[in-house]
Amino acid sequence: MSVFTTNSINTNMLPLMERFYTLQGEGYYQGQAAYFIRLGGCDVGCVWCDVKDSWDAGKHPQVAISDITTAAARFPGRIAVVTGGEPLLHQLDALTESLHQEGFRTHIETSGSSPLSGQWDWITLSPKKFKAPLPEICAVAHELKVVIFNKTDFAWAEKYAALAGEHCKLYLQPEWERSTEMTPLITEYIKEHPQWTLSLQIHKYINVP
Repeated sequence: MSVFTTNSINTNMLPLMERFYTLQGEGYYQGQAAYFIRLGGCDVGCVWCDVKDSWDAGKHPQVAISDITTAAARFPGRIAVVTGGEPLLHQLDALTESLHQEGFRTHIETSGSSPLSGQWDWITLSPKKFKAPLPEICAVAHELKVVIFNKTDFAWAEKYAALAGEHCKLYLQPEWERSTEMTPLITEYIKEHPQWTLSLQIHKYINVP
């Protein structure tokens, strides 16, 4: 597997897999308009990943940050979600500065396994067993979103909830291919542990990107 594992040499360019304007389908901001910026490159390699085409940054064109921001600004929504792949494989200071200049709230969705760069209004930490998140990212995350693939993942979710700050919102999300089996288990777990909230990937239910 070929992956991008170092920060971009040219910090004014980023490997862009796709960009689209839609509704945020997960977590605290679900249902709100958001512009997604999906960057190429990932060194985590989750077996159930639904965007494996993002793993190899070399497959995706290098696009100027100014062009990325200009395209985003054409839409009325002012939430920009930077995702991947693993976006923190790249140096993101210039991207967040550019987005802020256009009036965007900057959100990131990350496994937390690489050092933090960029200035973020909202950090979604989605830790993966394949490569553990860094403690410093656990501490600053605004929401913790744990994908539940099997019963043992509940204990794993609690491990990272204990590392998160008191301000952090906690979400359990069924792995999409196993949602029929996992959602009832999550429902019962949340009833017993009400500090958690259910995240359902509503974009998949309403068939939007």
